[in-house]
Amino acid sequence: MIPSKIETSSLNSPLHKIIEKKVRAGERISTQECLYLYEHGSLSFTGRLANIVRVRKNGNYTYFNRNFHIEPTNICVYDCKFCSYSRLTKQKEEGWEMTEEEILNKLKTYDSQPITEVHIVGGVHPKMGLHYFASLIQKIKTIRPDIHVKAFTAVELEYMCRKAKVTYKEGLQILKDHGQNSLPGGGAEIFDEELRAQICADKATSAQWLEIHETAHRIGMPSNATMLYGHIESFTHRVDHMNRLRLLQDKTGGFNTFIPLKFRNKNNQMSHIAEVSIIEDLRNYAIARIFLDNFKHLKAYWPMIGKSTAQISMSFGVDDIDGTIDDSTKIYSMAGAEDSHPSLSTEELVALIKQGGRIPAERDTLYNIIKEYAD
Repeated sequence: MIPSKIETSSLNSPLHKIIEKKVRAGERISTQECLYLYEHGSLSFTGRLANIVRVRKNGNYTYFNRNFHIEPTNICVYDCKFCSYSRLTKQKEEGWEMTEEEILNKLKTYDSQPITEVHIVGGVHPKMGLHYFASLIQKIKTIRPDIHVKAFTAVELEYMCRKAKVTYKEGLQILKDHGQNSLPGGGAEIFDEELRAQICADKATSAQWLEIHETAHRIGMPSNATMLYGHIESFTHRVDHMNRLRLLQDKTGGFNTFIPLKFRNKNNQMSHIAEVSIIEDLRNYAIARIFLDNFKHLKAYWPMIGKSTAQISMSFGVDDIDGTIDDSTKIYSMAGAEDSHPSLSTEELVALIKQGGRIPAERDTLYNIIKEYAD
């Protein structure tokens, strides 16, 4: 049971010293100690400890990849209160539905480019089902057999499998057999069931999200994990969320990276909630890095927090800032993110990382280094 509050406020508390000693020794901190960091850990203290973990796990490297997104549709059967991206089926005039031909033509525009990953996510469309997407992935692989297909949140997968009347294992195996390589981490939002009922009551449950990712890991499909923070959740809810991920990672070891996702308040049903500060963003990265000792990587998704904050985050535990993107995602730009047309060239990413004092390392989706950009 995670306590709702740690009753101490002294910066010289024994817990400060205990946590620092554990981190320096490479030992796991408890959920109570994680909550203490959220309630009492300063930016400088948490950042210093997070950097110790970061360097231990990844040295001075900061990773990026050459990727682009395909978002087949923003038409969605669900009505998440925080979402600025999706449109209900009755709002089709504000949405889009890409045809298979349009999707494949978009892929072909990258024929001459050394892209290593395509990221496919979108709204949960009632007519785009499991077998449609399996066929699409197979066609993508025919055109670019070398490309890594990272596709479909657990929310999309739960709906696909339910509509197709197959188990999660059967559905994931069909997608894998057609060429899908891994899962993104979206749809996790916040795992606390009471909060989930308030912000995304009608979609996949926390238990379903975790079961789908565990199933994917069991059949050899790695995945990422996320947490939506900075809305109506408390620090206790964040600790609980990360603890559920840490427990699953203990079981499977199948998560590649953890990606904290900042709530953005433009154009959604939770616009009355103020966004948290950059200081809180950095503290959250740092505490996540300290707590999630069994995750090798921590990603700051630069299109969501902006290039400058992503650069600073490398001193607070972050070792990955995602990829080139090429203005191929609207999920955060529609919510008011700083980069309304997110795109960075490889050269710009390399410069951004070097200016932050780190060594740029171009990676594939599984964090195999393709090229180092050391001076």
